[in-house]
Amino acid sequence: MATTARRPERRQEPLSRERIVDAAVELLDTAGERGLTFRALAERLATGPGAIYWHVTGKAELLAAATDAVIAPAVAPADAEATPEQAIRTLALGIFDALDTHPWVGPQLTLTERRSPLLRVFEGIGRQVQALGVPESARFTAASALMSYILGVAGQNAAGSRSVPPGTDRAAHLGAVADSWGELDPAHYPFTREVAGQLRVHDDEAEFLAGVDLILAGIAGLR
Repeated sequence: MATTARRPERRQEPLSRERIVDAAVELLDTAGERGLTFRALAERLATGPGAIYWHVTGKAELLAAATDAVIAPAVAPADAEATPEQAIRTLALGIFDALDTHPWVGPQLTLTERRSPLLRVFEGIGRQVQALGVPESARFTAASALMSYILGVAGQNAAGSRSVPPGTDRAAHLGAVADSWGELDPAHYPFTREVAGQLRVHDDEAEFLAGVDLILAGIAGLR
């Protein structure tokens, strides 16, 4: 009598804090902060809420850990051969891309109770400001200016992307906005009308990095 071979049982990966945080990031990306509940997370991980509480104490800690997981790669140590200016540009672009991919991160950077992700950004920028040779008395101001610009513009870009309906043609959208700028009253908006053509063709990432370079040029005058 022929026997049927038993299919080996699938071994489930043990539940860990890392798995929980990764799943939380996925939920936040698809459902936003409101969609991140321990019930939804438990369903995604095929476990019970109690098992998750063994690794994290609550939603606040989970949000902080998820934010940190997204930000950490952007503020990883710079290439040893990179100049401080190059390192700052790389960090800035990493933050820009992280917030663009995970729009929920921007608000969490300032709302996280422990603020460790925000400190990661500040420390990463500050070390490069030190390497630039900025006088000690001006380092806090220089690092703060860079961080405020990076987080502010990256966050604004992420928010702007979310405000546009999915599938919107970027060129057509910018063209429509540029047209509306061109129709503004020249007596009240002469500058806005003047740069309307640049809005039509600008690249968000390139403009962002150009702003970083402007601040770096100002910082260079402090040395």
